[in-house]
Amino acid sequence: MVNELLITGARVLAANLSDAPLRDILIRDDRIAALTAPGEIDPATRPHRPAPDRLIVPGLVNGHTHSHGALAKGLVGDRVALEVFLASAPAVLAGRTVEDKALSARLSAVELIRKGCTACFDLFTEVPVPSVEAIHAVAAAYSETGLRAIVAPMIATKTLWQALPGLMDALSPEVRARVQDLSAAPETAALDTLQTAFAQWPEGIARPGVAPTIPLHCSDSFLQNAARLAADHDAPFQTHLAETEAQATLAFAQYGKSLTAHLAALGILGPNVSAAHGIWLSENDLSLLAEYGTGISHNPMSNLRIGSGVAPVRAMLEAGVTLGIGTDATNTSDGQNMFEAARLGATLSRVAARDPSAWLSAEEAFTAATTGSAQLLGLEKTGRIEEGWAADLVFLDLATTHYVPFVHPLRQLVFAENGAAVTSVMIAGRLVLDEGRLTTLDEAKLRAEAEAAAARLNSVNAPGMKAAEALGDLAGCFCLGLAPNPQGLARRLNGESK
Repeated sequence: MVNELLITGARVLAANLSDAPLRDILIRDDRIAALTAPGEIDPATRPHRPAPDRLIVPGLVNGHTHSHGALAKGLVGDRVALEVFLASAPAVLAGRTVEDKALSARLSAVELIRKGCTACFDLFTEVPVPSVEAIHAVAAAYSETGLRAIVAPMIATKTLWQALPGLMDALSPEVRARVQDLSAAPETAALDTLQTAFAQWPEGIARPGVAPTIPLHCSDSFLQNAARLAADHDAPFQTHLAETEAQATLAFAQYGKSLTAHLAALGILGPNVSAAHGIWLSENDLSLLAEYGTGISHNPMSNLRIGSGVAPVRAMLEAGVTLGIGTDATNTSDGQNMFEAARLGATLSRVAARDPSAWLSAEEAFTAATTGSAQLLGLEKTGRIEEGWAADLVFLDLATTHYVPFVHPLRQLVFAENGAAVTSVMIAGRLVLDEGRLTTLDEAKLRAEAEAAAARLNSVNAPGMKAAEALGDLAGCFCLGLAPNPQGLARRLNGESK
């Protein structure tokens, strides 16, 4: 049986983003079957939903997040750099059951939906190694909630202490003895788990992905085997690339070249591959990414929150790199609000460049947050309102103050919207949020479960988190001393000096 729904009376953001005329939308199953002038299709001939005083826009697509962060809200310190945060992450995530991991994914998914997001690339973490049960539980959580997702557990072969060249030698003998007891999973364990999880993938809207966490944290053979696994299963592959100055600097100590050049030499880069952050990239790096069709998820909120830097988004676009936008984890960006991420992506570019022509326009920011991110997830015909495209739609209340008066749809959407106007969300033709009510989950029950789980985990993990903070400070001091001369690093990235 074909399921149809005719939506009438709404303003619909045009595919070229230039206007939002009154249009009727015919949904058939999970696709947009027709986009017509008002009244062309008789509402009496099929199920009908009036949407007066609504602006309908394509669902936003989150190019990079971590669902495990939803149960760790408020646990990232006020002034904590990435490496300090990474040192404490295992302690924060300790003791989580399979249900805790699924719960965190449901919590993250609900926040995304309520903020107008319809799909995400989730690099959730399970310590010390991912399990088939947890991967499937997270996938099922997304399918239950109704959010499209790429579920890609982060995998690695080295701990932070083993990954950063020179860090272990910089530690005192006492501290070195403590961190030497920490270890990552055996090289084959994570890939074998993924292979099994892929072969038995549960039905639903979630799809599998492969996510080696950071190149420095993985052996070369592991990265290559992970890339083969992704290719064999036609799965998206994502890693964190040049997120911090320390990573960019240490790449030369480890590989004698930039992280991007190293991945290219290993045969990792390709059109199914994307990288998160991409802050410390050179023109040569961007040329390589464009050459291989590898995209970048720009995550401006966490980039600022943990002081990693400002990504060169204009240079990315000029080089021909596919640009998406992501929120990163709730705990490192304090939310899953893609409207805020898109707005910050546009406005932050105005700080990075004095020339207004180099600023990220509203159109570029919204495109990155929709079709750009969709490309990173491998989603076809997603992120635009056109016939044949995915019926992933967000309904916004035009009575919300930032749309009064309603003058320029795109500018008001990108520069003013914060999720407050979201009333309904449709994903794959299904209303998962209907006039403010989530139709797929009991939110009161979800809240009670999340509060109980967080209280239990934070209590149990408190001693470990306190010990990890002291170790994290050591890692942070080590990284701060690596690149006292940013200009020198820039010259090295561009091959001007060794």
